[in-house]
Amino acid sequence: MHLTLLSGPNLDLLGEREPEVYGTDTLDDHVQRAAAVAGSFGWTLDHVQANDEGALVSAVHDARGRADAIVVNAGALTHTSWSLHDALAAYGGIVVELHLSNPAAREPFRHTSVVAPVAHGLVAGMGGLGYELAVEAAVRLARGAPRPGSGTARNGEEER
Repeated sequence: MHLTLLSGPNLDLLGEREPEVYGTDTLDDHVQRAAAVAGSFGWTLDHVQANDEGALVSAVHDARGRADAIVVNAGALTHTSWSLHDALAAYGGIVVELHLSNPAAREPFRHTSVVAPVAHGLVAGMGGLGYELAVEAAVRLARGAPRPGSGTARNGEEER
């Protein structure tokens, strides 16, 4: 099983850009922890970071038929990229939207996500832990695990 992690514009500056909002860990730090979580489930992970919209759309197209899930931190493109929305809608696998900060608690322009309508779920406001949680959520959803609050238990069994 395979997961693609997508990182949008300016995320290559993590660790130095607005550390009071995004923390001091680098994108590499987050990707390494995400890969470790994926590996703990027996999954592989590839990562694509791009500062332009077209490269992210192409990465989604490349994931079709190859990746079982996508975790996407689209950065500012979350609020503007209908082409990314359309690519994710055509993807067909599990999509988990991810944000280090909580967009709903920030500037009004960040309150709307064009990714959300095509995502199975959202992890936001958890800082670096969000990468680990988003990967675990994507894996569990791809395995058919019930969503929290769905009322369907698995006899207390854990997925790991």
